[in-house]
Amino acid sequence: MGGDHAPAAVVQGAVHAVREHGLRLVLVGRAREITALLAEQGAAREIPVVHAEDTLAMNEGALASWRRPRSSVAVACKLIRQGDAAVLVSAGSTGGVVATSTVRLRSQPGVLRAALAVALPTRPVPTILLDAGANADAKPEMLVQFAHLGAAYAQTAYGVAEPRVGILTIGSEPGKGNKLARKAAELLHATAADTTAGAPRLDFRGNIEGHDLLAGEVDVVVTDGFTGNVALKSVEGAVSFAFDTIHEALTSSRLAKAGTLLQRSALRDLSDRFDSDTYGGAVLLGLNGTVVIAHGASSSRGIERACLLANDLAGGHIVDQVRRRLHTAPRPQSWLHRLSHSEE
Repeated sequence: MGGDHAPAAVVQGAVHAVREHGLRLVLVGRAREITALLAEQGAAREIPVVHAEDTLAMNEGALASWRRPRSSVAVACKLIRQGDAAVLVSAGSTGGVVATSTVRLRSQPGVLRAALAVALPTRPVPTILLDAGANADAKPEMLVQFAHLGAAYAQTAYGVAEPRVGILTIGSEPGKGNKLARKAAELLHATAADTTAGAPRLDFRGNIEGHDLLAGEVDVVVTDGFTGNVALKSVEGAVSFAFDTIHEALTSSRLAKAGTLLQRSALRDLSDRFDSDTYGGAVLLGLNGTVVIAHGASSSRGIERACLLANDLAGGHIVDQVRRRLHTAPRPQSWLHRLSHSEE
């Protein structure tokens, strides 16, 4: 029921995902409304519907998890807890979805905070940025866990064998950044150097700056949720401005339009690469269940891609991958304790 074009675009995207890719889905929301939309698609018998009488409004945030216990998101979380579903997909309010799923699915044992991960359109594989907004205030040891969460995501969703990790700060030289970034970098260096048998390897490449986000120099970028969200929105705004400017240039004259026709295939590929619908959405990692949050303006294609991403993460057992990494990884708190004493 969430999203600017819900529920019609959500139903249409779900039908495409089932018919074109063989996914197994269940739609949660107002049953009568959803069933009527399924009937229009000739899919009334193809996708089961679970009724939820309430919904989260797009402007609702964290407190909605308490005010809407019978919302479609809350009911979907219940299906995951019961083992009747593996992943929640929603195009609803990010704040409301994050808060509701965090409260109802709970963090995995040992996870300090769940993190919101987004895929940036780098080549040859996307770069994972986290946290993209779930935790405005973070501690250094949280960023170490975010690195493991992001590494598990890169391995599961994009097949990166040994993800390269960088920390977002204001300079590439060691020691640059605020207290959080400097301490987190020390912890990440210490964790990467740990050779404990059975511990997951963390390939930490040091600091990266904002202009490196789309350079593909690392596979995972970690930061706090405030910085990550500002960086993400800045990238989105810059890309939108660039495409608007390019469009104006390509349609400014007859000659420009003729040249555009000759390059339409390349331009279409470029547009798809930077289209948010292409990547499915952000993923909330670290809970007892996976949550994919599609863009609020997602079309049916965006919903379809979000469902495909959810299916890939479920098939790759992302929750188990995270659990194994964090269970065997050196505890960041112990490294923080050692570093504090060494400074003294």
